[in-house]
Order: sequence, then structure tokens, then C-alpha cells
Amino acid sequence: MSTSEQQDNHSVAQQMAAAGSFDHRKYKAYPRLNLTDRTWPDQVISEAPIWCSVDLRDGNQALVKPMTVAQKVKMFALLVKLGFKQIEIGFPSAAQPEFDFARKLIDDNLIPDDVTIQVLTQAREHLIGKTFEALKGVKRAIVHVYNSTSTVQREQTFSMSQAQIAGIAVQGARWVQEYAARNPDTEWTFQYSPESFTGTEIDYAIEVCNQVIDVWQPIQGQPVIINLPATVEMSTPNVFADQIEYMCRALHQREQVIVCLHTHNDRGCGVAATELGLMAGADRVEGALLGNGERTGNMDLVTLAMNLYSQGVDPKLDFSDVQEMLRVCQECTDLPVHPRHPWVGELVYTAFSGSHQDAIRKSLQFHHDKGLAHWEVAYLPINPADLGRDYEAVVRINSQSGKGGVAHVLERDYGIELPKWMHQHVSNVVQKAAEQAGSEVRSKEIKALFDDHFVAVPAGWNLRGYDLSSHNQQTEATFRIEAAEPIELTGRGVGALEALADALGRHYGVAIKVSQFDEHALRQGTDSDAIASVCVSVDGVDSVAAAIHEDTTTANLQALLSAVGRAAKQVAGLHPVG
Repeated sequence: MSTSEQQDNHSVAQQMAAAGSFDHRKYKAYPRLNLTDRTWPDQVISEAPIWCSVDLRDGNQALVKPMTVAQKVKMFALLVKLGFKQIEIGFPSAAQPEFDFARKLIDDNLIPDDVTIQVLTQAREHLIGKTFEALKGVKRAIVHVYNSTSTVQREQTFSMSQAQIAGIAVQGARWVQEYAARNPDTEWTFQYSPESFTGTEIDYAIEVCNQVIDVWQPIQGQPVIINLPATVEMSTPNVFADQIEYMCRALHQREQVIVCLHTHNDRGCGVAATELGLMAGADRVEGALLGNGERTGNMDLVTLAMNLYSQGVDPKLDFSDVQEMLRVCQECTDLPVHPRHPWVGELVYTAFSGSHQDAIRKSLQFHHDKGLAHWEVAYLPINPADLGRDYEAVVRINSQSGKGGVAHVLERDYGIELPKWMHQHVSNVVQKAAEQAGSEVRSKEIKALFDDHFVAVPAGWNLRGYDLSSHNQQTEATFRIEAAEPIELTGRGVGALEALADALGRHYGVAIKVSQFDEHALRQGTDSDAIASVCVSVDGVDSVAAAIHEDTTTANLQALLSAVGRAAKQVAGLHPVG
């Protein structure tokens, strides 16, 4: 480009910037088809499409720092592991690294027998020739040839007529066919894209595609893919679906033609447009993991596949180890994954809201108790474990969380099944800590708060021993309590707990009433520790405590003793001295 041309372009850019304003009147509505007999709204996607990943081409060309050959090899291996049988590996005629990568896959025998690689080329003979050179010796490959057919590019970029643009497509198809014939040992598939399909007059797009089909003659056994790219997403998904159904009706030799979708996400509707396009008759889908690609990205393959999975449709892709997929993608693309990314983001299965946490906890228990055949759990459209996610991430605690969430974490991670009456007491402590920190309270912190505020024995209130005897349905007991000077108390009651309350009440001259009590084993088995929880009123002061011990009776007595000890700060004269 000459200096004068550069100056002209710069001047134009300045003028456009100066003329910029947030004014919707400079834009016009996308034209829609008058397809009154559309059938796609009544269709259901009942099986997975043919998948083709374009991570190594469309995804790679959109990166600030394109992948190295080593990174491409790593990404290719990931795509194979996930189950992709068709993978677009690049544009080998465009740059030497692209050519070298194709050669490495072929020369190092890195392509499994059930995987077909795809390469992109413009409809120019020297580029097509270079493409076939890069593919020499490959067992099977898809050669994807394209040229832009859009009204804007015809008129503003190329200054060509419809007939001239169609001529480029037809000639490109012929060159592809000719070069393939020179390499008969490879199993070839031909693919054509009217680039910027969504910016092309629909009847003209049909005309061009049919001329290409007529050259390739798929009826003779040569597979043909017609790819319809929303190179720029320009309409609502329903309009795109109308276009796809209209195209599927009009394409020559439709039974021998694979109709493919290649959507982008400019309007945020790439997945929706693809789903409706499949309902409209398309057979194949191109996209990228996590939606990487030009501008706002390609259609997200993970989201679409998991959408199918959540509806009971086998996606034919395996995302059971989503953490590995995320790790490799981030290592190869240097792009972060949004924590709210559908299906795989760090926070998508996490509930902070108290009501959500309670619903999840109860729903999971119901699901388990009833042995339901199909997954139906509140706020969880799928089982996070299907993707290799553990349940630690499902319920997380901050200042917005409720009592049920805290209880769920303690039960899930530590086997501590709090009685319902204790939920609020523990939640109050955790919520206060969250408010003070201004952040999430992690599982270990919740356990530490529970131990400090409810299990830890107040100084001077440790049970050192006891003796029990029964007479006339009454329990008489002697209790030894650790204090500055150990003390020994006696009491009686219906059981050991009541006897201890009686002993403490008479010794200190206070009224002690047990209002709530609960005990359970922390683990299954005969050697399990027991946890006891108690709420007592000491002269009208409520106090809650818990104790864990291998002996159930000891746990019960220590819980009561600790609860009374915790009330000592508010009850005059209540301290264990002889």
C-alpha cells in the first residue's frame, strides 16, 4: 500500500469516527423470508449432528498470539479425546506454520484412522495447489473452498457482478476436483462455503451453491458439504432457520449433500441459531470449544453438545473431564473462561442464595431417597458430577446464604448432620463472619467456626468422668468436672443428661432446662464417633453447644456441660469452682 493510500485510509477512518453517534436510524432491519409453510418449529433435535471443530483454524486466527505448532498438537489431541471425528486444522496455503502443522500431523501419523482433517482454502488455483501439497499422503481429508458472495463485498470490496462471483466459485470447485483426481490414494470430501451467507441474497446463494454441486456431482459417490456460514450473525435465530429450511428445499441432489452450519455469536445467539438451523434440516455443525473465534466468537460446541445432553440426547462427545478440557484450552489459547460460562464455568453449579441452597439440599435428598430414574434436582439442570465436578462447588457460603446452605456444607464435607433447630444458630455465626470478611466463607472456615463456637470446651468446663447408677427408674450420678480445682457434683434425673442438669442447677443455684437435644453417628459403622447437640436455658439465658466423642453418653454430657459453660458469661456466679 502506498503512502498516499495509507493517508487516504487514515482520513476515511477519521471521518467515520467523527461522524459516529449512538443513533439507531443509521441501521435497517434485516430482511426476512416470507416462508409461510415453514416446518422447523415443529421439529425436535433427537440426535447429535455431525461435529466439526474449527478451533485450530477459525479459533486460532482470532487469537492475539496464535498457537504454536506444539500447542496445536496439544489442542488436536484434546479434540480427538473429546470425540471429534472431523477437525479443521487450518489454512495451510496461507502461512508456513499452518502448512507445517498439517505436515506434522500427517508425517508423524498423529491422525487416528477414524478422524478426518479439514483444511480451508480460497478459490484460487495457486492456493488450492498449495493446499493439496500440504495434504499429500493423508488417508482422508475435507478440502473446504470458499469465496465471499455477500452483497456488500461484491459491490464494495470486489466490484464484481453476481455472475462473476459465481464464476469464481465454480472455477474453484473445478480446481479442487482436478487436484483431488491427481491424488487418488486419498479419500477426499469437498466442501464449499458462500462466505457471508447471511449477507447474501438467498436466491443468489442457492444459485451459486447449486452450480458448485453440479460441478462436483455427489450422486456419483463423491461426498459434498455445503456450508452456510453466518460469518456475521445478522438476524434473529428464527430468520436464520427460515433461510436454512429454504436452502435445504432448493439445493440440487439434496440427499447426497451434507448441509452444514457455521454460526458466529455477534448477536449472542450463535447456539440458538444453530439449534433452530438443525431443526430446519441441517446435518452438520462447525464451531469451537467455549466459543473461541473471530469477534464475539464461533458457536460454542460445548454449550450446544451439553444442551443436547441435558435433554437426554447422546451428544457423541465426551465432556466427563471438563477440568482437563478447560486446562488445555486455556494453555493453548491464553484465554480465560468466564465463571458463568454455560455448563462449564466455575460458578454455574454454585448456589450462594439461602433459598436456593435449601432447595438443592432437599431436592438431592429426595432424589436419593426415591431412587429417581431421571435427574430432577432444583436449580441443577444436570448432575455436576457428570462433568467431573464435585459437590463442594454446588453450595458455597457468603453473606447472602441461608441456614440450609451452612448445614449442607457441614453434612456434605464432614458428616455433621445438624438438627434443624440448630441450623439458625450456626448460620448466624457463619453469616456474621461472611459480613465481616465481605467475601465467601470456605468449607474449612465454616468447620473452624463451628468448632470454635459450638464444639470447643470452655475453660474449666471439661468433663473428666462420671459414675451412673439406676434406682426406681431414676438415674443417680456423680460427675467430675475440670476446673481451677476439680469439682465433683451429684445429681439425679430420668437419665444421665437430666441428672447432670440437676447437679449443676443445685450446685450453682440456677434453673437449667434442656429445650433441644439431638445425637447421631458421624460415620457408619460400630467404631463411629457420636456428635451430640444441646440447647439449654440457664436462668433464661439460651445457650447451644455440641460435643464429639466415641462414647455417646460422654458426648451428650459434655455438650450439656459446654452449653452451660458458654452461658456463664451472662449468668452471675456461674463458674466451676469448689
